[in-house]
Amino acid sequence: MNIILFDNPTIRQNLLPFTFTRPVAAFRTGILTIAEKWEKHFATTPSFSTEAYLSKKFLLTHTSDNLWINGALCPDANVVATIRQLKMGDALVKDAMILAVRTADDEVPEVIVGKVTEYSSTITLIDQVWKIFQYNGVQLRADFELITAGRKSIGIKDKHTRTYAEENIFIEEGAVVLAAVLNAENGPIYIGKNAQVQEGALIRGPFALGEGSVINMGAKMRGDVSIGPGCKVGGEVSASVFFGYSSKAHDGFLGCSVIGEWCNFGADSNTSNLKNNYENVKIWNYTKGGFVDTGLMFCGLMMADHTKCGINTMFNTGTVTGVSANIFGDGFPRNFIPSYAWGGASGFSTYQFEKAMLTAAKAMERRGLQLSDIDREIYKTVFETCASERVWEKTK
Repeated sequence: MNIILFDNPTIRQNLLPFTFTRPVAAFRTGILTIAEKWEKHFATTPSFSTEAYLSKKFLLTHTSDNLWINGALCPDANVVATIRQLKMGDALVKDAMILAVRTADDEVPEVIVGKVTEYSSTITLIDQVWKIFQYNGVQLRADFELITAGRKSIGIKDKHTRTYAEENIFIEEGAVVLAAVLNAENGPIYIGKNAQVQEGALIRGPFALGEGSVINMGAKMRGDVSIGPGCKVGGEVSASVFFGYSSKAHDGFLGCSVIGEWCNFGADSNTSNLKNNYENVKIWNYTKGGFVDTGLMFCGLMMADHTKCGINTMFNTGTVTGVSANIFGDGFPRNFIPSYAWGGASGFSTYQFEKAMLTAAKAMERRGLQLSDIDREIYKTVFETCASERVWEKTK
């Protein structure tokens, strides 16, 4: 059976700016991306149905028997079992939203020809940006069980590392943990292949560190934290998700936040995740073109791919930054920073495309990777699509 993870158009729009550069199913929440979760459950590699400009990077494969699954849906044992029972033409829905449909069609059919089943159980649907970190702890626990079932950790070899509930700690081959404190009493801790936890780091579960990533000396990971591959993270982090290849190497607080790929934080940058008056946090929503109520008291920073900030940058509660922004200077910048913005609290100009790509290429070279022509096409599309958000351009 061929699995295709499709973007629901409404959900995709609500998940901007992260969907500017990836399908919904490529989001990380827990240890794995949503696509990787489905791959584990079905033991087959899924493909993606997404925006045309992303399709060269995120390929679509269809056959005569396709299982189309909503890319925002996180799998669990019950929903996977229900989807496996679908016959050709059947669909599984929840509150009029298609969760899965089995069809020979080369797209999600507008008319379901088979049986339509209303799914009665609870689902985990990543349909708003804040749900990425909100559900991260639950997804960490589920992914930990999925990844480690029937396998054995290499264990903690360093005599100076202190562990609590070590049975809930899994260390992959090549990982190094030195003189750290790992407390898995409140949730599992997963340390990926060739990752490093340096001296003096304090880690409380649930927590995940991706392949080749580093937790710097003296860092404090306060739980519900997921760090994807190729990251370097220090300082104090709580209830946050790093998609991958991003750096927050220095001191400073980050809480209830989502950080895309290839982002970088200057030393002593800080994020507020709680308003002084304890009111619900409102954040920018691309569908509305304005701010929406998250319903949450705690919500920090949503930072899209290739965005950087200078030393001592201060992000106010519920800040959203687009792709390839460069933020610096004193004071609090605005709560919504468009893609390819250059500046800070004193005002913005446009981060010119070629200069942004030069910086992106250098950042990727530091990880031994190259900026591809396909990536350039994607970022160029984002640059052009987001031109209307850079309101300062209109005044020139």
